[in-house]
Amino acid sequence: MTEKHYENFPVASVMLPRRLRKPVGLIYSFARAADDFADEGDRTDEERILLLDSFRHELARLSGGQEPQSILFRELSPVMEQYRLPVVLFTDLLDAFTQDVCKKRYADFDELLDYCSKSANPVGRLLLHLYGINSEKNRQYSDNICSSLQLINFLQDIEIDFEMGRIYLPEDEMMRYGIAGSHIESKKADASWAIFMKFQAERARRMMLDGAPLAGEMKGRIALEMKLIILGGLRILEKLDKSGGNIFGKRPKLGRFDWALMLVRALCMRGAPHFGLDRQ
Repeated sequence: MTEKHYENFPVASVMLPRRLRKPVGLIYSFARAADDFADEGDRTDEERILLLDSFRHELARLSGGQEPQSILFRELSPVMEQYRLPVVLFTDLLDAFTQDVCKKRYADFDELLDYCSKSANPVGRLLLHLYGINSEKNRQYSDNICSSLQLINFLQDIEIDFEMGRIYLPEDEMMRYGIAGSHIESKKADASWAIFMKFQAERARRMMLDGAPLAGEMKGRIALEMKLIILGGLRILEKLDKSGGNIFGKRPKLGRFDWALMLVRALCMRGAPHFGLDRQ
């Protein structure tokens, strides 16, 4: 799985029941490959779009009852059928990666959240189908968690995205806080930057906590996996807070100590999970 977009999701880990590891792995393999089409290598934009379209054609073949042409889709086909995974959730992911190729700036938070609804939320909704808990309430929880994780990734990867000509930050909010592209280009973590980043991080935190009750809807290993996903996002936000939002040259990420700490926190939770640990 690419580090850029999915490092905060524990992918097909030993925490999951064995029967779900391959289906989860296939979903992430799909997302990883499509993400690579949009980002990796020195392809032209036209070549990237053609590769993403090749995945759309494979999904169309599956929808039409035809045999897929690639190994990935031949393995994905029975999983989609068994768990009744909606094709639109896969095409939404492709639309998001296509948007990465074509769109480099976001005017406001609504535009950014719309992107998250295609780039991150479909992953969570696919997992709800696999887990057999695909209710409207759980979809709302999942969307909050996934959008929050995507926003956290944006904050982690400001430098990386800028090098690719992209800024995943609301332009109107940048103007309001006196932030410009020159802050990123010159790696200027001044007082205005710190206040701006604190606002971005706090919103992502509130969104994560709004979705956190999803862990209470799960049982066993799946519940533990979800707690670790939520705690992982909150842990990154802790690191952002401690650095004053200065991500330049020291990108916040999860290390072995963080995973050990998160596991202890997750195992110590009883009853309805409480995730306000990041505020302590």
